[in-house]
Amino acid sequence: MGVAADPTVLLAYLDQLGRWRDARRAELGELDRAALASPTGASATSDIALSLALWKAVADRYEQLLRVWDSGRVGVTERERLSTLIWGRLDAAYDQSGLAVSLPEACRLSDALVGQLRVRLGLDVSALETTDRIADLRAQLERIRDQIGLEPAGVRQQRAAETQSKLARRLRDVAEKAGRGGDVGGLLPSLESDLARFERDLIVGAAQRRQARDEVDQIRRLRAGLEVRAARLRTLAGTCVATVDPAPRYAVPDVDALGPVPNTLEALAAYRHRLSLVDRALTLADEAYGTALRQHADLLARLDAYHLKATATGVADQPAVANAYGLATAALAERPTKMALAGQLVNLYQTYLQTVTSRTAAS
Repeated sequence: MGVAADPTVLLAYLDQLGRWRDARRAELGELDRAALASPTGASATSDIALSLALWKAVADRYEQLLRVWDSGRVGVTERERLSTLIWGRLDAAYDQSGLAVSLPEACRLSDALVGQLRVRLGLDVSALETTDRIADLRAQLERIRDQIGLEPAGVRQQRAAETQSKLARRLRDVAEKAGRGGDVGGLLPSLESDLARFERDLIVGAAQRRQARDEVDQIRRLRAGLEVRAARLRTLAGTCVATVDPAPRYAVPDVDALGPVPNTLEALAAYRHRLSLVDRALTLADEAYGTALRQHADLLARLDAYHLKATATGVADQPAVANAYGLATAALAERPTKMALAGQLVNLYQTYLQTVTSRTAAS
């Protein structure tokens, strides 16, 4: 991804992908008809539906590739875009499961699903030569070996390697028996099914790990944002408690109490939910403390506005008005400010101002 592929290679790839798309659609139609005619076909319905959705996603991406390819009229930018479309995520086939695979992975996963469906429905594949089927299985084993190399080092990778080794031995035994002229018709279907299932599980597991990594990165960003908000809220709460009385009494959530970010999809979902609860708690507390401080600021602004009016009308120095202004100013200057008392004194100042102003105007 991000590399401008060679035009000759791209042309060959698009040609092969187009032929794969057409052949796979015909094959899926055959499997669908076989499932409808089979007494056990109902058990294959979900896999057929998934295969069709997967094919549709590949076909749509193929059409995107053709549009960018534009009959070969491509420069470096277009070839980089083509590489991104090939190796970028292919989400459409997995809207319900939440998985995302690349175009090559989607094709391999489709191959694995179709192989399983053929075995399950008991379709006659006698038209394929045994040697060709063995060659396909060998190629599949190589893909599996490459996929295992992408597994995280540890017990999981070791177990996958052991499974691959057992499947390789089975294939070697089948190939040797076929080379001696033996009948391997009864051995190939089960081996094909096991290899297809194993490859499918590896592809799905890799996609889940990528999804989990992306989710971990996103949750870490969310958590960092909450930590910044919590620190700011603690400062705001301290200012509010020191400024007004009564002040809201909301506890500031401790983001560290959530523990470290997990790395599995199931645990990440629960962790994200807990982050959302912390987010709502921070929002509620922030609004409460902010409202209390705004109410204090509003009282100060009202008092200043009334004092400007008193000065402009020449009544600011009259004893009653000046005394009321002094009481209101002192109440608002007190820390923490008793908001109920300060509000009453500001209203009292307003009343004195209106009364004296009206009397002065009348005289």
